[in-house]
Amino acid sequence: MGTLAAVFGHPDEFYPLLKLKREVTDVEKLKQIPSKPHWVFCYTILHKVSHKFSLVIQHLDTDLRDAVCIFYLVLRALDTVGGTKDDKVLMDQFHHVSTAFLELEKGYQKVIEDITQKMGAGMAKFICKKVETIDDYNEYCHYVAGLVGLGLSKLFHASGKEDMAPEHLSSSMGVFLQKANIIRDYLEDIRETPKPRMFWPQEIWNKYVNKLEDLQYEENSVKAVECLNDMVTNALTHVEDCFKYMSGLRDPVIFRFCAIPQVMDIGTLALCYNNIEVFRGAVKMRRDLYGAFYDFSCMLKSKINKNDPNATKTLNQINAIQKVCMDSGVIVFSLYWPSFSRISTPTECKFSYGYTRKFTVRK
Repeated sequence: MGTLAAVFGHPDEFYPLLKLKREVTDVEKLKQIPSKPHWVFCYTILHKVSHKFSLVIQHLDTDLRDAVCIFYLVLRALDTVGGTKDDKVLMDQFHHVSTAFLELEKGYQKVIEDITQKMGAGMAKFICKKVETIDDYNEYCHYVAGLVGLGLSKLFHASGKEDMAPEHLSSSMGVFLQKANIIRDYLEDIRETPKPRMFWPQEIWNKYVNKLEDLQYEENSVKAVECLNDMVTNALTHVEDCFKYMSGLRDPVIFRFCAIPQVMDIGTLALCYNNIEVFRGAVKMRRDLYGAFYDFSCMLKSKINKNDPNATKTLNQINAIQKVCMDSGVIVFSLYWPSFSRISTPTECKFSYGYTRKFTVRK
């Protein structure tokens, strides 16, 4: 689990990007990409190392988009040890990134230089230092992800589109994403060769098992889930900061750029919570596509006016959609609880891990 991937690399798991992908195929938008060879390389390699992030940034205005592209590639290179074939190409031809960097406005250059230096120092600190306490955990996540959030805030401010957000709020935006992905990627990290990657803080897991790797064993299932829920609860402490940060954004494009990963990762936490599959195999948001359709169909249902001439037809179609979703057995959580506000009978929701939740909502 690369640290940059934790912040930028997973919006492909969440359904709003289906819309983004369609929008950025617009020819006029793609024509805005600079034609100089070094810029062509930067956007081409960005597309290869993080396809979905390359889609997300297309919505940003050109100057800010270029700065965020270079910011990502510089930090990706800083974070790359080994890596993929495309990461090797990035490192071998990094001079293109350097050339593009020098064409950015000075304000953008200063931000990228500052964050890169701070992140490098922080990562170096944790080469030998273990994540033992919750303070260690918070510090590690700040260095590898909180600084990304801070850097983006500074780039937004340098563009003139946003006020400078408080540093602790900017950091929380990145830290929340990092913690969600550390939780989700437990099994991948613990099985890393030649040496496991251990990001879960000992102060938490030591309450449940003697060794972090013991959480994956079936005989420790009960304790593993308790530890997992402890980790999720810790991650949730950053959500209020994220709300405060996003509520201060003025530019709707920047808001969407920031909000999509946050929504995706609260979904990741909902999917992981109380879920033993975190220790058994991959947990992916794509499994909750039915849940997304169910939520939005509930929103539609709550808005139907019985006097509308097509009300019955619409309601029947929505009921058919909801039946397909419920029969899938993979609905995990509800994004839009207020959309249930007009359901007057107890409703039963199936969860994909053998649990059933009944709830009654007000009329």
